[in-house]
Amino acid sequence: MKEQRRGGFLIAKIHQLSGRIFSRILKQHNINEINPAQGRILFVLWEHDEIPITELSKKTQLEKSTLTAMLDRLEHDGYIRRLASKEDRRKTIIKRTDKDKSFQREYYQISDEMTALFYKDFSETEIDRFEGYLQRILDNLLAPGDESRKD
Repeated sequence: MKEQRRGGFLIAKIHQLSGRIFSRILKQHNINEINPAQGRILFVLWEHDEIPITELSKKTQLEKSTLTAMLDRLEHDGYIRRLASKEDRRKTIIKRTDKDKSFQREYYQISDEMTALFYKDFSETEIDRFEGYLQRILDNLLAPGDESRKD
């Protein structure tokens, strides 16, 4: 009998454990308003400020209903603002606030701590290969024809 591959199982375990560790690091830095999932939203906004919710949903791979609830909290806590699009009033644009901009530097430091933990004892070549493999897996999961992929 062929040995069962464990990649998906290992990725799920890594995701679960890294989320707990990242939450603990946030608390150590006295950041209690933001959880790792909200950090993922902010990370996308740091690269693409003032984007429609639909585009943010695609970039975060979060369902629109889940994203909306998370944006409600981020807006309540002063990290984002919702604006009506000037081109199309049916679209809502998500914009960063000054509070988020000041938070970004600290979050990157925390992210660097997590990255150092992730890649402890890895060479640059190993990191490049590993990230390349992860990107290929993500691309496979997002391949056209897969009904579970986000549009």
